[in-house]
Amino acid sequence: METTRQNKIARLIQKELSEMFQQQTRTMHGVLVSVSVVRISPDMSYARAYLSVFPSERAEEIVKNINDNVKSIRYELGTRVRYQLRIIPELKFFVDDSLDYAAHIDELLKK
Repeated sequence: METTRQNKIARLIQKELSEMFQQQTRTMHGVLVSVSVVRISPDMSYARAYLSVFPSERAEEIVKNINDNVKSIRYELGTRVRYQLRIIPELKFFVDDSLDYAAHIDELLKK
């Protein structure tokens, strides 16, 4: 069960990360990265962000690239939210494949 403070911080981080990824993917034609959900630890020091990537074939590659550059992403996030947060949480990114899973279930139900 997450507290109200955790939810507010998670929404703030989700909004800022989505804006950052939107700016970055404008240069990469045919790629769309969105932040599905952000989960933050109770001590506000660790955040897990789940990314939905289109096309889904490149999802693992893109998330690996993002995890390799997590220091620069955290720094940019810190410059954006420095007045709202005292400590910028450590970030870890994961692939959110819930849309692919739902599409797969729909295909199975249609058969």
